[in-house]
Amino acid sequence: MSKYLFEVGVEELPYKFIPMAIDQLNQGFEKFLNDNNVSFSNIKVMATPRRLAVIVDGLSASQPDVEKVVKGPIAKVAFDEQGNLTKAGEGFANKNGVSKDDLYIEDNYVFAKISIKGKNTKDLLQENVPQIFSKLQGPHFMRWGANDVKFSRPIRWVLSILDGEEVKIRIIDKDSSNVTNGHRFSTQNIVINNPDEYVDKLRDAKVIVDQDERKNKIIELTNIEAGKLNAVTKISDDLLEEVTFIVEYPVAVTCDFDTAYLTIPQEVAVTVMETHQRYFALYEKTGKLINKFVTITNYIGNEFENIKAGNLRVIKARLDDAVFFFNEDTKKPLESYVENLKGMTFQKGMGSVYDKTQRIIKLSEKIASALGVNKPSIKRTAELCKADLATNLVFEFTELQGFIGADYARVSGEEQGVQDGIREHYFPLNADSETAKSIEGQVVGIADKIDTICAVFAAGKKPTGSSDPLGVRRAALGIIKTILEHNLKLDLSKIIDEAIALLPISADVKADVEEFFVQRLIIFLNSDYSKNVLEACAGVNPCKDLCDYLLRVKAISTLNDEKLLENANRVLRILKDEVNVSVNESLFVEQAEKDLFRAVQGVNFSGDYNKYLCDLISINPVVTKFFDDVLVMDKDENIKNNRIALLNCLKNKYIMLTDFAKL
Repeated sequence: MSKYLFEVGVEELPYKFIPMAIDQLNQGFEKFLNDNNVSFSNIKVMATPRRLAVIVDGLSASQPDVEKVVKGPIAKVAFDEQGNLTKAGEGFANKNGVSKDDLYIEDNYVFAKISIKGKNTKDLLQENVPQIFSKLQGPHFMRWGANDVKFSRPIRWVLSILDGEEVKIRIIDKDSSNVTNGHRFSTQNIVINNPDEYVDKLRDAKVIVDQDERKNKIIELTNIEAGKLNAVTKISDDLLEEVTFIVEYPVAVTCDFDTAYLTIPQEVAVTVMETHQRYFALYEKTGKLINKFVTITNYIGNEFENIKAGNLRVIKARLDDAVFFFNEDTKKPLESYVENLKGMTFQKGMGSVYDKTQRIIKLSEKIASALGVNKPSIKRTAELCKADLATNLVFEFTELQGFIGADYARVSGEEQGVQDGIREHYFPLNADSETAKSIEGQVVGIADKIDTICAVFAAGKKPTGSSDPLGVRRAALGIIKTILEHNLKLDLSKIIDEAIALLPISADVKADVEEFFVQRLIIFLNSDYSKNVLEACAGVNPCKDLCDYLLRVKAISTLNDEKLLENANRVLRILKDEVNVSVNESLFVEQAEKDLFRAVQGVNFSGDYNKYLCDLISINPVVTKFFDDVLVMDKDENIKNNRIALLNCLKNKYIMLTDFAKL
């Protein structure tokens, strides 16, 4: 078995493109090898800011030889009366590289069994690798030199080796060789004799080419630096990935800043460090931020003073701005900023952010009342939830909306519930983050998000496959997660009515909004439950009670009774139209009718869907007996209608659980 190494050296790539390139190269090589029937054991794609590399292990030397039967013309067309090949017969034989003796006749047609020799893997690599690379896609591709072909950054070298032999290829304007380069400030012109020595030789040249190894090294180095200070760090996945793809050889350097900057909200300092400067903030074990951080450099050497001084200059300037804005903003209470929201447009046709705030206040009162919660802090949270959007600090650090409002509420002397609610009403911030813990955050968050969703739909801007105006998919998911995680008994359908009624324009979008919620709900739960079950249970409007819907889904997910499905679907097929007749016991003729009536009356929902499902299963024999003994469509109109009414009672028991027709 052989091993192939392919590397393209480039100028520094944008870090966001690198994960995309890794996936595309992996898929491209896998498809090429499978399509050409070349066996392999593993494909490993590695990348740094200056190189994209692929190692394919366990490669077969060539494609397997293939025997193929080819059908030719009709026998009398291929052979003349003397049995000699005609022009058509000779053409078929020559085309497939066989002689007359290799041809045979079957079912009055001429056939040839031909052997196709598999191509050499080296030749296949030469033909296909440039094509795989040329299909890479990403944003902001560029041209350089006299080239017409675009790529993310100019290419500086190409390495292509199969075992110990070069595989000559050309990528855009560079011919391949067996030479690569190390770190920009380390060894260059490194000869790679075979793929097995590639990773180690690059490591010696201060390049950790494997991104997983590099990522683990960054975590290890950061934790070591934190440990020296008896501190801890909180490494987010997004920041870790970004730092991994902006260095080839990570070196950790601990820097500090003036403790005076710890007086501003902790989230501000952390945002400056992580989002703007790609530093890892350090904390006491209690979670309190300290005036030190770890920066990962792409540096070779032992002199770090210039690095520390440079980083300190940058962060000091950013933090000075934050301190100035904080001091200016807190000269007046948070509520004084509410009036300024009148000058901020929410979205076209939907008024200002102030108008949106007034809608949030009214919706919050409706939601709190529906939940049976009477807390003045909910209304106060709704009044102040958007006030920080008018502050200088949020204008500078927009990603901190809510966090700044919570801290300004603290400075203004607002109660803890209001502070928590302002911060949490934006939660969850993404698909994996936590939901609001405070009832203020839950109620105001739902009100805010439902207003946004209804406004977008009313404006005719509902999301499509490529657009998600104002993040309404995330907003719907946030509402769903909040309700389910905190078991909030809320009729979302009524709240949608209220939200639409409060909008400055009238629009008949309730059905669309409800359908949107149902689809997001199904997508959210699809990883844990069967899609058939989710769609079947959605037959009873989930928006009336999301928690009830989830309980029904859990119960139906345990269903394994074919007889219940058969009986339920039989009833549903018979009763396609609405039934308005009540059951008259005096019209029962058969004992099976009486037994079914008593059985149906005995099935009642007591709050436990698992028990309810068991009760429906337990009456299967009675239902089956009814269909065996009773003709529903009796000649007597009164008896027929009475039997239909009886089945309608049974149908109502079935459909309150799920739509069995979809199971």
